[in-house]
Amino acid sequence: MGTTRAQNRLLPDGTPLRNRLLATLPADVYALVLRDLRMTAVGVGETLHDSGVKIDHVYFPNNGVYSVTNEMRDGSLVEVATVGFEGMLGANVLLGDAAAAGRTFLQVPDGPLAKLAVGRFGKLIAEPGPFRTAVGRYVQASMLQIMQCTACNALHDIKQRCARWLLQTHDRVGADEFPLKHEFLAIMLGTTRPHVTKVLGALQRDGAISTRYGKINVIDRKKLEKISCECYEVITRHFERLGL
Repeated sequence: MGTTRAQNRLLPDGTPLRNRLLATLPADVYALVLRDLRMTAVGVGETLHDSGVKIDHVYFPNNGVYSVTNEMRDGSLVEVATVGFEGMLGANVLLGDAAAAGRTFLQVPDGPLAKLAVGRFGKLIAEPGPFRTAVGRYVQASMLQIMQCTACNALHDIKQRCARWLLQTHDRVGADEFPLKHEFLAIMLGTTRPHVTKVLGALQRDGAISTRYGKINVIDRKKLEKISCECYEVITRHFERLGL
């Protein structure tokens, strides 16, 4: 839905718009937001928001995959949300929270990132209208995703969860092959790097993926869908229902 509306829209650097949240905006509202969007280069593992630190910019991914993590007392990280071109980073500002709830960093790279200063974002959402409505829909979809992933992490095995995450990444990147560090995937799965290597090896033996040199290649998506739990489909339906 959003991708269709965005076909003729461009970001400030001339890149075709893929971000589905921005794509739902009427043309005049998107033009208003576009005036204040800036593009920034982001490196793998680079922190965009840090836990407890004031948020200066919100971000609208056009490509790639970003992880929002929670840091435990021992320094270990666990992913609590994954964001791609369906939404934004820093949406909690809408709820009046100026500080980041967790550390957000780039996990799977795929081009520059659009950012908007928090002050301007605050003005745009201050009045009822399409932009505030779109951000609100995303916040709702994100909460539903977190709820589903919480249940998934409690009830489904690591292989199913890994398949679900790879499917979501495949959707967001829009390519069969993408770079992925094992240590980042371990954060997502709440496990260790050796366990990640073991799971990826099992998925490779199943004929669903191939992996080497820090890259994942989805070679049989249907097999990956069969291995995944129902959570991938449930999360996808949440976003589709909310137009994202």
